[in-house]
Order: sequence, then C-alpha cells, then structure tokens
Amino acid sequence: MTEPTNRSNEPASDSSAHEMEEYAGGYIQARVGKIPIWLLVVYAVLFIWGLYYLVNYWGGLGPGRPG
Repeated sequence: MTEPTNRSNEPASDSSAHEMEEYAGGYIQARVGKIPIWLLVVYAVLFIWGLYYLVNYWGGLGPGRPG
C-alpha cells in the first residue's frame, strides 16, 4: 500500500494555509472564510420578514384568509 505524501503536522484547515481558488480563468477568485455576523443577521431578518409576509398577505398557511 502507498502512504500519503502529506506528512505535515499542521491541520489542512489552518488559516495561514488557505489558498486562493480561481475560476473562469482567474476572473473569479475565492477562498475559504468565515461568514460575517452581520450577514447572518440579514439572513435571519429576511427569513422572519418572509414568514410575516406569507401570513399577512398570502392568506396564512391554510386554504384562504379567515374572516
């Protein structure tokens, strides 16, 4: 059996070892990172607003609007 060639003691997810990935011939560049807290808050607010809109303007979760 062959052994893996990577014998480094550092974990693969070490922040200093993040490499830039390129797509579309280098036009798009991406790297692994953390999602900012403000963006998670925006997602939560949009989800709550979507539920509010669903209930108030689309007749709720049942068949038709009561009353």
